[in-house]
Amino acid sequence: MKTWKIAPQDSAIAQYIDCYWFLEKTADDTGPDFPKLNPDPAAHIIIAAKQQPYHYQQDGYLAQGLGSHLISPYRKTYTLDHTQAFSVLGIKLKVGALYSLPLLGSAIGSNEIIQFEVQQQLQISVSDEAALLNQQDEKAEYNRDKLDNLLQPLIAQSKEDRHSELVRKVISLFNSTSLLAIELSTIGNIFGYSQRTIERSFSKVTGFTLKQYHSMQRLEAMLDHLHKLPSDEINWTDVALNYGFSDQPHLIRYVKNTLGLTPGQYADDRDLAIDVYGDFE
Repeated sequence: MKTWKIAPQDSAIAQYIDCYWFLEKTADDTGPDFPKLNPDPAAHIIIAAKQQPYHYQQDGYLAQGLGSHLISPYRKTYTLDHTQAFSVLGIKLKVGALYSLPLLGSAIGSNEIIQFEVQQQLQISVSDEAALLNQQDEKAEYNRDKLDNLLQPLIAQSKEDRHSELVRKVISLFNSTSLLAIELSTIGNIFGYSQRTIERSFSKVTGFTLKQYHSMQRLEAMLDHLHKLPSDEINWTDVALNYGFSDQPHLIRYVKNTLGLTPGQYADDRDLAIDVYGDFE
């Protein structure tokens, strides 16, 4: 198995791209064949060979196809089919970046897997697409520099307005403040806007309410913490307290609703992507 993750170096690119990542699974690699993706408010562009299959399942929704695709922001866990060897290059967008970037020609909803024509959407040549697929043995820094360069034309066409500018400030607040210290109802006061204005702009740009976004950020932080602990060292009462749940039953309901399994089942299975492939994305 080969993985890497690296942030853009170009500041203009970094305004819209969170990171680039790579994952390769060979026939010899072991682990769960059906890992799960936890909810994510950010979109991912997945670049893959044209005949490489993909498979995402969520409740009654099934998306499958071949080649490159885009994972739009989603609120519930996806189950993947990783029974076969594969190699993918990922571009993780910043939350809300889909609102400003000219991708797929129209607004993209949440909970969608969409075919993605790399040459057309990223405005690159056939040879550039081939290079992205064939040069992943190079160091992460090499791939970062190449992607930074290739994405310049796309980023140059980004469009900002008062909604996207306000949401960027709100997300910056989330990133710089403890999740438990944030009182959602006071965010409007912090930036000198009504709470309704904040909520409306946030929903328009990200597709989520402030509460939904806050909940997904809390889940991600909690799963990152749990990933580092052996199952027999997890104290669920402490986890509930440290991540803002009123009690352990509240935590159990939340995990069951978002991941589709109880905390105990999660500790036994450890089949989220972060547990299977590590913290690379």
